Amino acid sequence: MSARLTSFERDGLVFDVRDEGPLDGDPVVLLHGFPERATCWRRVEPLLAEHGLRTYAPDQRGYSPGARPSGRHAYRTGELVADVVALIDRIGGPVHLVGHDWGAAVGWGLAMTRPDLVRTWTAVSVPHTGAFMSSMLTSTQGLHSTYMAFFQLPLVPELLARRGLFEPWLRSAGMDAEDLDRFRTEVLEDGALPGGLAWYRAVPFSLGGASGRQVTVPTTMVWSDGDVAITRAPVEATSAFVEAPYELVVLEGVSHWIPTHAPRALADAVLARIGAA
Repeated sequence: MSARLTSFERDGLVFDVRDEGPLDGDPVVLLHGFPERATCWRRVEPLLAEHGLRTYAPDQRGYSPGARPSGRHAYRTGELVADVVALIDRIGGPVHLVGHDWGAAVGWGLAMTRPDLVRTWTAVSVPHTGAFMSSMLTSTQGLHSTYMAFFQLPLVPELLARRGLFEPWLRSAGMDAEDLDRFRTEVLEDGALPGGLAWYRAVPFSLGGASGRQVTVPTTMVWSDGDVAITRAPVEATSAFVEAPYELVVLEGVSHWIPTHAPRALADAVLARIGAA
């Protein structure tokens, strides 16, 4: 693609895209998580560009102002994956894929169902869906995921967020003042929070399907031991779901917010995976 890609469309929805790095660079798609937008990659993008890579970071469904459909069913995992497929189709070929938090969940779905579109896969913070689901019953992961049940409540999380009661929770998870400021302006004030919560509310309609499939593309799992949401058990179980070259990278003393708090270490892991392929 010789021109910058600022947006793409799917089913009448318009998704904003951050397109950085050399125009002729190998494409890398960066998928953000909750409650962040594509700007969470702002410190990783230049590190990848230094190595000749071109990055595409979309504001995903519910976050892009032009892609905020109503209803939980519109946010099923299959729809989220199809959005990324549409982006890769616009790019014009298979990509190196990186996803953090919910972006990692979407990336696992894409790697399982459309390996032809993924040259390499780097999952950040969130492990393989099958490993995560099984660990909910066999480890303490379930206790660390109780907030997901709270997010199922209609309107209550949005109301608490407007009253500033989300921020202590995010701060306890490791967000700093700059992260919280981006949350206020890009998610809360811009109206993206209901769409972000809809990803959680669609989970009951997304279970099953491809969630337990093996991944057949070269994969790196990046996890930080300061993560309060994801425990070690599902991370260590992820290797059993990958039938391809695989590496686990553990970052010590880093919170859940790896792209913003450890961009160099993350970029090194992505570059090592791409280089090995």
